[in-house]
Amino acid sequence: MKMPGRVFLVGAGPGDPDLLTVKAVRLISGADVVVFDRLVSQEVLALAGRRANLIPVGKEPRRHPVPQERINSILIAQARAGRNTVRLKGGDPFIFGRGSEEAVALREAGIPCEIVPGITAAQGCAASIGVPLTHRGLATGVRYITGHCRQDQPLEFDWAGLADRNTTLVVYMGAANIAEIAGRLIEEGRSATTPVLAVNNGTTLRERRLVCDLEDVAAATARANFDGPVLFVIGEVVSLYPSRDICPVVREAIALHKAEKEVAAHV
Repeated sequence: MKMPGRVFLVGAGPGDPDLLTVKAVRLISGADVVVFDRLVSQEVLALAGRRANLIPVGKEPRRHPVPQERINSILIAQARAGRNTVRLKGGDPFIFGRGSEEAVALREAGIPCEIVPGITAAQGCAASIGVPLTHRGLATGVRYITGHCRQDQPLEFDWAGLADRNTTLVVYMGAANIAEIAGRLIEEGRSATTPVLAVNNGTTLRERRLVCDLEDVAAATARANFDGPVLFVIGEVVSLYPSRDICPVVREAIALHKAEKEVAAHV
């Protein structure tokens, strides 16, 4: 009887292959099979061996061509066929990556599974840009939330807690609902002028950024016409961001939005 292969749930980090762990690089390059998400960069996938079977299972907002149950089945089937399989997930597999669900399914099927952490997008983007997530006098804590719920259920959070001005709030996958998120935070007392940093395709050569006030973030993000994942950092720590680093196109979009607001206020 063929011995089952192992499955490694590996964090691919935020995009830059240099941010992978040494262990992740070793496992990817030696895997028989690599099952990967949509947000895993091509630079990271290029580390797989030439004989490795690459299986895409990525999801998009409101479009899941490969349901989670099918992904679980693929991992179990590959392992039972004796293949060492890397399940490659953007960021860290246990932060909004459903990695824990896959680990449970593998454990219940009797498949050996190991977790290899990765740098999550919040840490990777903040470090590469130079904005801290905590800073003495500005933020004593940080919270991560996802900007959408499964099956498009309403966003249900402790909004009063999230509105704490001493906390940095990081929103993953929130572009579609950032207007609602900003509005709820302001309703609960977060200042409308709280600075927000939005990072698109963070840590990659395609990275774009904008900085604006909380009340303007939805309009500014829409005008920026970002393509790809957007991460939002909300809080006073963003005041440490050097404004000269903002993409000129995005700076123009923010200026135009502010001008339109001023005109509207005098009509």
